[in-house]
Amino acid sequence: MQVHRSRRSRTHLAVLALLLLVSACSNGGDGGEATGKSANSGDPLDLRGACPSKIVVQTSWDPNVAAFGALYHLLGPNPDIDAGKKSVTAPLVARGKDTGVKLELRAGGPAIGFTQATAQMYLDTSITLGVSGAFDEVLQLSARQPTIAVAALQEIDPQIILWDPATYPQFNTIRDIGRTDTKVLYFGGDTYMEYLVGTGILKRSQVDGSYDGSPSRFVVERGKVAQSGYATDDPYVLEKDVKEWGKPVKYQLVYETDYPNYGPPLVVRAGDKGKLAPCLRRLVPIVQQAQVDVIAEPDRTIDLTLRLNKDYKSGTPYTRAGSDFTVSQLKNLKLSSNGNDGTAGNFDESRVQRMIDITKPIFAAQKKPVKEGLKPSDVVTNEFINPKIGFTAK
Repeated sequence: MQVHRSRRSRTHLAVLALLLLVSACSNGGDGGEATGKSANSGDPLDLRGACPSKIVVQTSWDPNVAAFGALYHLLGPNPDIDAGKKSVTAPLVARGKDTGVKLELRAGGPAIGFTQATAQMYLDTSITLGVSGAFDEVLQLSARQPTIAVAALQEIDPQIILWDPATYPQFNTIRDIGRTDTKVLYFGGDTYMEYLVGTGILKRSQVDGSYDGSPSRFVVERGKVAQSGYATDDPYVLEKDVKEWGKPVKYQLVYETDYPNYGPPLVVRAGDKGKLAPCLRRLVPIVQQAQVDVIAEPDRTIDLTLRLNKDYKSGTPYTRAGSDFTVSQLKNLKLSSNGNDGTAGNFDESRVQRMIDITKPIFAAQKKPVKEGLKPSDVVTNEFINPKIGFTAK
């Protein structure tokens, strides 16, 4: 399931203060030693020498197929699972071929005290790459913990506002909710909500930032409140898993309100981009292909994420049926899809500029200003993307 801001607490103020203190301490570590054996190999699936012998990726939540499916898809057979550290390591295998290096995937969210994955990269320089919760996080931390996104793991952020269609048959969009005084529950501090309020789509008086990820208030209020969530799982969870509710909900993607956020991006510390460039030239196309492959054949990856969540004793209930729903949503809503040019995983700089224009005043008002003069090339790059890799139309 999706990397759930809707199922996690906000980063504690004390943690944020600590991050501010340490953010300038390092621009990153080696993330492992390169093997040096096949740096000049012509095989694009041979990562030896080009990449660290172990590529460490810090994710932003529990193992799931929605946000991190491409990465878990690359783990080879018989992975080494460290339930205590909530990490898994295996040979990095691309389309059945061992690339010659290992891949370690670390759980985020509760596993790292709810620290943002981007910030965790600056706390622990053994991390090679990270996966932020969504692209606007990269913008938010561009001045303090700058990262560069090298691939978008989801073309569209699955953030939604949902409601009960029986209680509110007149609602078809989030803007319809804003024409009433219906309360909208969300995690306080989420950037998209400041956009919805700032543009007048919702009213400040109707939004309630006390949402804690539980559907309990939605159930107790009998659907008289609207609620934030994710298209990849919350509609399924409310209808199938929450017995006290047990019926369909309607929703709209926040993306459709002209908040063109990408889903979780794969990022590197800005200062490490040059050093990791030889690795990224081979690794990023492998990740792109895995994005396509995991949607076409998700079963093995779903099985692994379910096993890992059981071993990690995850607090979020993941099920086979729920994961199948996630994959269908990724396809049907085009959350996992190509950009306008038919390529998977790349960034549209005009869209990135739009996100900068939207969020810059929001972060300034929150006393979290973005990097001075921030431009798309500061936060994204397509130089490692293979433009020939993309989803094919069915």
